[in-house]
Amino acid sequence: MSTRRLLRPGPVVCVGETMAALAPDPLGPLDAADLLRVDIAGAESNVALYLADHGITVRWVSALGDDPFGRRVRERVAAGGVDISGVRTDPDRPTGLLLKDPGRNGTRVHYHRRGSAASALTPELLDDPTVADAALLHLSGITPALSSGCHALVERALRPDRSYSVSFDVNHRPALWSGRSAADVLRPLADRADIVLVGLDEAQDLWGDALTDPRAVRDLLPGPGILVVKDGARAATAFVGPDAHSVPALTVRVVEPVGAGDAFAAGFLSGLMRQLPVERSLRLGHLSAASALRVAADHGPLPDPAVIATLLDADETTWRAATIGSPLR
Repeated sequence: MSTRRLLRPGPVVCVGETMAALAPDPLGPLDAADLLRVDIAGAESNVALYLADHGITVRWVSALGDDPFGRRVRERVAAGGVDISGVRTDPDRPTGLLLKDPGRNGTRVHYHRRGSAASALTPELLDDPTVADAALLHLSGITPALSSGCHALVERALRPDRSYSVSFDVNHRPALWSGRSAADVLRPLADRADIVLVGLDEAQDLWGDALTDPRAVRDLLPGPGILVVKDGARAATAFVGPDAHSVPALTVRVVEPVGAGDAFAAGFLSGLMRQLPVERSLRLGHLSAASALRVAADHGPLPDPAVIATLLDADETTWRAATIGSPLR
């Protein structure tokens, strides 16, 4: 199985854009806000930060503008224990920016990232020494939406003769695909990765309502050695080859869902890197997702190590009954 490459020694390398993020403080509709809190937001750096929290050696590789937001992003990611030696500074292009707009029906996100430093990344990035020794390269479906160069980067990362394994979080962002078919691009990319993560609702939005259960998604994406289908607050199912392993989600008091998918990906991948059984890796994914759900930012503190250890070892009844504490504000 191709996922054997995953277990070789080496770091996890996460490649993708991170932006400055502005959100109302306190949380509420953007058009009624008097104050905005400055944070950072990026799917791949979120994964990197949570992997570092789990004790996994990890690098984040990208490009930032030579501006205050770029410096803030660097400092925040490095402070989380992530190696940023592969992050380039672009003197001519800015750091991307997003604004969060929380509302009754969820959080809308407004992007200002066209022409950003990260959108100018090209396949040559993969020749950098900070990428070449990766045991696992983590990518998302956001990157190929940013530019033709970024799309080519992901295509090259998935070439058959690659020396590393690739994990690919589908991470469909409709606002980035205006006038283009995300479905036609993301399906073949995902099917060439070693490990794929996708939400069931996300798969339905991309590839049709006929995908009514995780098995149908597996039939659509037979290529990955491991496919994880997340069904919201209900469960996550990992297919290892044809075999399915399902673990119910935890009960969490939610502040904001943004970032939970990245946290889940990091928890699951950290379990695989530690050679945990797939069911425990799924539990670690759920526990990590709870960290993001309990905070307004994309990255929150993991549960206490004793809580993690207890729940990883818990029987099915205890796991199903667990509730992850009060929201952290």
